[in-house]
Amino acid sequence: MVTKMPEGMIRLATALDEQDMIGFTRLFVEDIKKGRDAVNRELLPWIEQVDKGWTGVLCLGMGGSAAGGDFLSVLCDTSGAIPVRCHRGYDLPNWWTPDWLVISTSYSGNTEETLSATQQAMNSGATIIVISSGGELSGMCELSDTVHLISCPSGQPPRSAFGHIFSRQLSLLVEIGILQTEITSDALQRLQNAVEDCDIIAHPEGDVASLALNMMENPIAILGPNELMPAINRFKNQLNENSSRFARIGVFPEMNHNETVAWGGVGDDQDPESSNQALILLSWDGIHHRVNHRMDWFVSNCPTELAWKMHGDGESLLESLLHLCIMMDWLSIALALLHGKNPSSIDPIISLKEFLNFVD
Repeated sequence: MVTKMPEGMIRLATALDEQDMIGFTRLFVEDIKKGRDAVNRELLPWIEQVDKGWTGVLCLGMGGSAAGGDFLSVLCDTSGAIPVRCHRGYDLPNWWTPDWLVISTSYSGNTEETLSATQQAMNSGATIIVISSGGELSGMCELSDTVHLISCPSGQPPRSAFGHIFSRQLSLLVEIGILQTEITSDALQRLQNAVEDCDIIAHPEGDVASLALNMMENPIAILGPNELMPAINRFKNQLNENSSRFARIGVFPEMNHNETVAWGGVGDDQDPESSNQALILLSWDGIHHRVNHRMDWFVSNCPTELAWKMHGDGESLLESLLHLCIMMDWLSIALALLHGKNPSSIDPIISLKEFLNFVD
Protein backbone atom coordinates (compact mmCIF):
# COMPACT_ATOMS: atom_id res chain seq x y z
CA MET A 1 0.00 0.00 0.00
CA VAL A 2 1.09 3.55 -0.76
CA THR A 3 1.43 5.63 2.40
CA LYS A 4 3.04 8.93 1.31
CA MET A 5 1.63 11.75 -0.78
CA PRO A 6 3.63 12.61 -3.90
CA GLU A 7 5.92 15.61 -4.04
CA GLY A 8 4.08 18.82 -4.85
CA MET A 9 0.63 17.91 -3.48
CA ILE A 10 0.28 21.33 -1.87
CA ARG A 11 1.34 22.91 -5.17
CA LEU A 12 -1.33 20.80 -6.89
CA ALA A 13 -3.96 22.22 -4.56
CA THR A 14 -2.76 25.75 -5.27
CA ALA A 15 -2.86 25.18 -9.01
CA LEU A 16 -6.10 23.21 -9.28
CA ASP A 17 -8.43 24.41 -6.52
CA GLU A 18 -9.45 27.58 -8.33
CA GLN A 19 -12.77 28.09 -6.50
CA ASP A 20 -11.31 27.24 -3.06
CA MET A 21 -13.20 24.03 -2.37
CA ILE A 22 -10.62 23.37 0.34
CA GLY A 23 -11.47 26.66 2.02
CA PHE A 24 -15.20 25.93 1.93
CA THR A 25 -14.56 22.48 3.43
CA ARG A 26 -12.61 24.01 6.28
CA LEU A 27 -15.66 26.19 7.10
CA PHE A 28 -18.11 23.26 7.36
CA VAL A 29 -18.65 23.51 11.12
CA GLU A 30 -18.73 27.30 11.09
CA ASP A 31 -21.45 27.11 8.43
CA ILE A 32 -23.48 24.80 10.68
CA LYS A 33 -23.17 27.21 13.59
CA LYS A 34 -24.33 30.14 11.48
CA GLY A 35 -27.26 28.17 10.10
CA ARG A 36 -28.32 27.06 13.58
CA ASP A 37 -28.25 30.66 14.83
CA ALA A 38 -30.22 31.92 11.81
CA VAL A 39 -33.39 29.97 12.61
CA ASN A 40 -35.39 31.15 15.60
CA ARG A 41 -38.73 32.82 16.27
CA GLU A 42 -37.21 36.22 16.99
CA LEU A 43 -35.51 36.44 13.59
CA LEU A 44 -38.28 34.56 11.74
CA PRO A 45 -41.61 35.37 13.41
CA TRP A 46 -43.53 33.51 10.69
CA ILE A 47 -42.39 30.25 12.35
CA GLU A 48 -45.47 30.62 14.59
CA GLN A 49 -47.63 30.11 11.50
CA VAL A 50 -46.00 26.80 10.58
CA ASP A 51 -45.78 25.41 14.12
CA LYS A 52 -48.81 23.15 13.89
CA GLY A 53 -49.72 19.53 13.40
CA TRP A 54 -48.43 18.36 10.04
CA THR A 55 -48.97 14.89 8.60
CA GLY A 56 -45.45 14.90 7.22
CA VAL A 57 -42.72 16.99 5.62
CA LEU A 58 -41.88 16.88 1.91
CA CYS A 59 -38.37 18.12 1.01
CA LEU A 60 -38.02 19.26 -2.59
CA GLY A 61 -34.57 19.63 -4.13
CA MET A 62 -31.92 18.32 -6.46
CA GLY A 63 -28.22 17.48 -6.10
CA GLY A 64 -26.42 19.03 -3.17
CA SER A 65 -29.54 20.99 -2.25
CA ALA A 66 -31.50 17.74 -1.82
CA ALA A 67 -28.98 15.96 0.39
CA GLY A 68 -30.26 17.54 3.60
CA GLY A 69 -33.70 16.07 3.00
CA ASP A 70 -32.20 12.58 2.97
CA PHE A 71 -30.51 13.26 6.31
CA LEU A 72 -33.73 14.64 7.82
CA SER A 73 -35.65 11.59 6.61
CA VAL A 74 -33.32 9.13 8.35
CA LEU A 75 -33.22 11.22 11.53
CA CYS A 76 -37.02 11.37 11.65
CA ASP A 77 -37.22 7.63 11.05
CA THR A 78 -35.17 7.10 14.21
CA SER A 79 -36.30 9.95 16.46
CA GLY A 80 -38.86 12.13 14.70
CA ALA A 81 -42.54 12.78 15.30
CA ILE A 82 -43.71 12.49 11.67
CA PRO A 83 -42.28 11.16 8.39
CA VAL A 84 -40.00 13.24 6.20
CA ARG A 85 -39.68 12.40 2.51
CA CYS A 86 -37.12 13.77 0.07
CA HIS A 87 -38.46 14.24 -3.46
CA ARG A 88 -36.38 14.95 -6.55
CA GLY A 89 -38.02 15.90 -9.83
CA TYR A 90 -40.32 18.25 -11.72
CA ASP A 91 -43.66 17.06 -10.34
CA LEU A 92 -45.08 16.57 -6.86
CA PRO A 93 -45.81 12.97 -5.86
CA ASN A 94 -49.44 12.08 -6.50
CA TRP A 95 -50.07 11.25 -2.84
CA TRP A 96 -49.01 14.68 -1.56
CA THR A 97 -51.70 16.80 0.16
CA PRO A 98 -51.51 20.29 1.72
CA ASP A 99 -51.40 18.85 5.23
CA TRP A 100 -47.75 18.02 4.44
CA LEU A 101 -45.33 20.89 5.08
CA VAL A 102 -43.09 21.56 2.06
CA ILE A 103 -39.42 22.51 2.42
CA SER A 104 -38.18 23.64 -0.98
CA THR A 105 -34.42 23.93 -1.26
CA SER A 106 -32.29 25.29 -4.09
CA TYR A 107 -29.01 26.91 -3.17
CA SER A 108 -28.97 29.00 -6.35
CA GLY A 109 -32.73 29.47 -6.34
CA ASN A 110 -32.89 28.60 -10.02
CA THR A 111 -33.01 24.79 -10.11
CA GLU A 112 -35.71 24.15 -12.70
CA GLU A 113 -37.01 20.87 -11.29
CA THR A 114 -37.41 22.42 -7.83
CA LEU A 115 -39.06 25.54 -9.24
CA SER A 116 -41.58 23.38 -11.11
CA ALA A 117 -42.53 21.25 -8.11
CA THR A 118 -42.67 24.30 -5.83
CA GLN A 119 -45.01 26.12 -8.20
CA GLN A 120 -47.31 23.09 -8.20
CA ALA A 121 -47.29 23.10 -4.40
CA MET A 122 -48.12 26.83 -4.34
CA ASN A 123 -51.00 26.29 -6.74
CA SER A 124 -52.36 23.62 -4.39
CA GLY A 125 -52.31 25.87 -1.35
CA ALA A 126 -49.21 24.44 0.31
CA THR A 127 -47.32 25.96 3.21
CA ILE A 128 -43.77 26.18 1.86
CA ILE A 129 -40.47 26.98 3.49
CA VAL A 130 -37.87 28.09 0.92
CA ILE A 131 -34.19 27.63 1.72
CA SER A 132 -32.10 29.46 -0.86
CA SER A 133 -29.47 32.13 -1.46
CA GLY A 134 -31.67 33.98 -3.99
CA GLY A 135 -32.93 33.41 -7.51
CA GLU A 136 -36.48 32.72 -8.67
CA LEU A 137 -37.24 30.46 -5.74
CA SER A 138 -36.62 33.22 -3.21
CA GLY A 139 -38.81 35.50 -5.31
CA MET A 140 -41.75 33.13 -4.88
CA CYS A 141 -41.89 34.10 -1.22
CA GLU A 142 -43.18 37.52 -2.24
CA LEU A 143 -46.14 35.99 -4.08
CA SER A 144 -47.91 34.21 -1.22
CA ASP A 145 -48.46 34.58 2.51
CA THR A 146 -47.91 30.85 2.90
CA VAL A 147 -44.42 30.79 1.35
CA HIS A 148 -41.60 31.77 3.72
CA LEU A 149 -37.87 32.27 3.20
CA ILE A 150 -34.84 31.12 5.18
CA SER A 151 -31.95 32.71 3.31
CA CYS A 152 -28.44 31.28 2.89
CA PRO A 153 -25.16 33.03 2.05
CA SER A 154 -24.37 32.84 -1.66
CA GLY A 155 -21.21 32.46 -3.68
CA GLN A 156 -20.07 28.84 -3.50
CA PRO A 157 -20.77 25.47 -5.15
CA PRO A 158 -24.07 24.06 -3.77
CA ARG A 159 -22.43 20.83 -2.59
CA SER A 160 -19.98 22.85 -0.51
CA ALA A 161 -22.89 24.73 1.09
CA PHE A 162 -24.30 21.62 2.77
CA GLY A 163 -23.50 23.02 6.24
CA HIS A 164 -25.48 26.18 5.46
CA ILE A 165 -28.42 24.29 3.99
CA PHE A 166 -28.77 21.31 6.31
CA SER A 167 -28.35 23.31 9.53
CA ARG A 168 -31.26 25.53 8.51
CA GLN A 169 -33.45 22.57 7.60
CA LEU A 170 -32.59 20.78 10.83
CA SER A 171 -33.05 23.85 13.02
CA LEU A 172 -36.48 24.49 11.52
CA LEU A 173 -37.70 20.99 12.34
CA VAL A 174 -36.29 21.26 15.86
CA GLU A 175 -37.92 24.69 16.31
CA ILE A 176 -41.39 23.39 15.40
CA GLY A 177 -41.04 20.19 17.42
CA ILE A 178 -40.77 17.60 14.64
CA LEU A 179 -37.25 16.58 15.68
CA GLN A 180 -35.63 16.57 19.10
CA THR A 181 -32.12 15.97 17.77
CA GLU A 182 -29.85 18.99 18.04
CA ILE A 183 -26.18 19.65 17.37
CA THR A 184 -24.66 20.37 20.77
CA SER A 185 -21.72 22.70 21.34
CA ASP A 186 -19.60 19.72 22.38
CA ALA A 187 -20.51 17.90 19.17
CA LEU A 188 -19.60 20.94 17.10
CA GLN A 189 -16.19 21.09 18.77
CA ARG A 190 -15.58 17.40 18.04
CA LEU A 191 -16.62 17.97 14.42
CA GLN A 192 -14.29 20.93 14.15
CA ASN A 193 -11.46 18.74 15.43
CA ALA A 194 -12.34 16.24 12.70
CA VAL A 195 -12.22 18.97 10.03
CA GLU A 196 -8.73 19.91 11.15
CA ASP A 197 -7.49 16.33 11.56
CA CYS A 198 -8.67 15.34 8.06
CA ASP A 199 -7.27 18.43 6.32
CA ILE A 200 -5.19 17.00 3.48
CA ILE A 201 -3.10 20.17 3.17
CA ALA A 202 -2.32 20.49 6.87
CA HIS A 203 -1.73 16.71 7.04
CA PRO A 204 -0.57 15.57 3.59
CA GLU A 205 0.59 12.24 4.99
CA GLY A 206 -2.47 11.68 7.18
CA ASP A 207 -5.01 8.86 6.98
CA VAL A 208 -7.36 10.55 4.52
CA ALA A 209 -4.61 11.50 2.09
CA SER A 210 -3.09 8.01 2.30
CA LEU A 211 -6.47 6.42 1.68
CA ALA A 212 -6.94 8.55 -1.45
CA LEU A 213 -3.59 7.35 -2.79
CA ASN A 214 -4.68 3.74 -2.43
CA MET A 215 -8.05 4.32 -4.15
CA MET A 216 -6.71 6.04 -7.27
CA GLU A 217 -6.53 3.12 -9.67
CA ASN A 218 -9.46 0.93 -8.59
CA PRO A 219 -13.25 0.99 -8.91
CA ILE A 220 -14.85 2.32 -5.73
CA ALA A 221 -17.59 0.67 -3.67
CA ILE A 222 -19.23 2.20 -0.59
CA LEU A 223 -21.30 0.11 1.80
CA GLY A 224 -22.81 0.64 5.23
CA PRO A 225 -25.94 0.20 7.35
CA ASN A 226 -29.25 1.57 6.10
CA GLU A 227 -29.34 4.49 8.54
CA LEU A 228 -26.08 5.79 7.03
CA MET A 229 -27.52 5.79 3.50
CA PRO A 230 -27.65 9.62 3.34
CA ALA A 231 -23.90 9.76 3.99
CA ILE A 232 -23.25 6.90 1.56
CA ASN A 233 -25.21 8.62 -1.22
CA ARG A 234 -23.60 11.98 -0.50
CA PHE A 235 -20.18 10.32 -0.63
CA LYS A 236 -21.02 8.93 -4.08
CA ASN A 237 -22.18 12.36 -5.25
CA GLN A 238 -19.07 14.08 -3.90
CA LEU A 239 -16.88 11.54 -5.69
CA ASN A 240 -18.88 12.11 -8.89
CA GLU A 241 -18.60 15.92 -8.80
CA ASN A 242 -15.39 16.66 -6.95
CA SER A 243 -13.32 13.74 -8.23
CA SER A 244 -15.02 12.75 -11.52
CA ARG A 245 -15.17 9.18 -10.18
CA PHE A 246 -17.93 6.58 -10.30
CA ALA A 247 -18.86 4.70 -7.14
CA ARG A 248 -21.01 1.64 -6.44
CA ILE A 249 -23.14 1.96 -3.29
CA GLY A 250 -25.21 -0.41 -1.18
CA VAL A 251 -26.63 -0.87 2.31
CA PHE A 252 -26.83 -3.62 4.89
CA PRO A 253 -28.88 -5.73 5.38
CA GLU A 254 -30.50 -5.30 1.94
CA MET A 255 -27.29 -5.98 0.01
CA ASN A 256 -27.00 -9.34 1.76
CA HIS A 257 -30.08 -10.45 -0.18
CA ASN A 258 -28.68 -9.67 -3.64
CA GLU A 259 -25.33 -7.88 -4.01
CA THR A 260 -23.47 -10.35 -1.79
CA VAL A 261 -23.68 -12.86 -4.65
CA ALA A 262 -22.02 -10.41 -7.06
CA TRP A 263 -19.17 -9.96 -4.61
CA GLY A 264 -18.60 -13.69 -4.80
CA GLY A 265 -19.24 -14.68 -1.20
CA VAL A 266 -17.19 -17.80 -0.53
CA GLY A 267 -16.09 -20.68 -2.73
CA ASP A 268 -14.88 -20.87 -6.31
CA ASP A 269 -17.52 -18.65 -7.95
CA GLN A 270 -15.93 -15.28 -7.13
CA ASP A 271 -16.21 -12.60 -9.80
CA PRO A 272 -12.73 -11.27 -10.69
CA GLU A 273 -14.23 -7.77 -10.78
CA SER A 274 -15.02 -7.91 -7.05
CA SER A 275 -11.40 -8.52 -6.11
CA ASN A 276 -10.42 -5.25 -7.79
CA GLN A 277 -12.77 -3.00 -5.80
CA ALA A 278 -11.57 -0.30 -3.43
CA LEU A 279 -14.14 -0.91 -0.70
CA ILE A 280 -15.16 1.67 1.92
CA LEU A 281 -17.32 0.36 4.79
CA LEU A 282 -19.10 3.07 6.77
CA SER A 283 -20.04 2.39 10.39
CA TRP A 284 -21.11 4.04 13.63
CA ASP A 285 -21.66 3.00 17.24
CA GLY A 286 -25.42 2.56 16.91
CA ILE A 287 -25.46 -0.21 14.31
CA HIS A 288 -28.01 -2.96 14.99
CA HIS A 289 -26.10 -5.91 16.41
CA ARG A 290 -27.36 -8.28 13.71
CA VAL A 291 -26.30 -5.85 10.98
CA ASN A 292 -22.91 -5.65 12.65
CA HIS A 293 -22.61 -9.45 12.42
CA ARG A 294 -23.53 -9.25 8.73
CA MET A 295 -20.82 -6.65 8.11
CA ASP A 296 -18.26 -8.74 10.02
CA TRP A 297 -19.08 -11.76 7.86
CA PHE A 298 -18.81 -9.69 4.69
CA VAL A 299 -15.40 -8.35 5.66
CA SER A 300 -14.17 -11.87 6.43
CA ASN A 301 -15.37 -13.22 3.08
CA CYS A 302 -14.91 -10.23 0.79
CA PRO A 303 -12.40 -11.05 -1.97
CA THR A 304 -10.83 -7.58 -2.27
CA GLU A 305 -7.69 -6.73 -0.34
CA LEU A 306 -8.42 -3.02 -0.71
CA ALA A 307 -10.96 -2.51 2.08
CA TRP A 308 -11.15 0.18 4.74
CA LYS A 309 -13.62 1.08 7.48
CA MET A 310 -14.64 4.70 8.02
CA HIS A 311 -16.23 5.06 11.45
CA GLY A 312 -18.57 7.97 12.12
CA ASP A 313 -17.65 9.05 15.64
CA GLY A 314 -20.23 10.80 17.79
CA GLU A 315 -22.79 10.54 20.56
CA SER A 316 -25.75 10.49 18.17
CA LEU A 317 -26.67 9.40 14.66
CA LEU A 318 -26.66 13.06 13.63
CA GLU A 319 -23.12 13.66 14.83
CA SER A 320 -21.91 10.40 13.30
CA LEU A 321 -23.41 11.31 9.91
CA LEU A 322 -21.77 14.71 9.95
CA HIS A 323 -18.42 13.23 10.98
CA LEU A 324 -18.60 10.88 8.00
CA CYS A 325 -19.41 13.83 5.73
CA ILE A 326 -16.26 15.60 6.85
CA MET A 327 -14.01 12.63 6.16
CA MET A 328 -15.66 11.92 2.82
CA ASP A 329 -15.48 15.52 1.62
CA TRP A 330 -11.75 15.65 2.27
CA LEU A 331 -11.27 12.26 0.62
CA SER A 332 -13.11 13.34 -2.54
CA ILE A 333 -11.00 16.51 -2.77
CA ALA A 334 -7.79 14.51 -2.31
CA LEU A 335 -8.79 12.18 -5.15
CA ALA A 336 -9.61 15.14 -7.38
CA LEU A 337 -6.17 16.66 -6.85
CA LEU A 338 -4.40 13.35 -7.37
CA HIS A 339 -6.25 12.96 -10.69
CA GLY A 340 -5.29 16.50 -11.72
CA LYS A 341 -8.87 17.82 -11.49
CA ASN A 342 -10.21 21.10 -10.15
CA PRO A 343 -12.60 19.82 -7.43
CA SER A 344 -15.09 22.60 -8.21
CA SER A 345 -15.24 21.99 -11.97
CA ILE A 346 -18.57 20.63 -13.28
CA ASP A 347 -18.26 21.23 -17.03
CA PRO A 348 -20.67 18.43 -18.11
CA ILE A 349 -23.43 19.84 -15.87
CA ILE A 350 -22.85 23.32 -17.29
CA SER A 351 -22.98 21.92 -20.81
CA LEU A 352 -26.28 20.15 -20.09
CA LYS A 353 -27.84 23.34 -18.71
CA GLU A 354 -26.76 25.27 -21.81
CA PHE A 355 -28.38 22.60 -23.99
CA LEU A 356 -31.61 22.69 -21.99
CA ASN A 357 -31.84 26.46 -22.52
CA PHE A 358 -32.42 25.83 -26.24
CA VAL A 359 -34.99 23.02 -26.04
CA ASP A 360 -38.52 22.82 -24.67
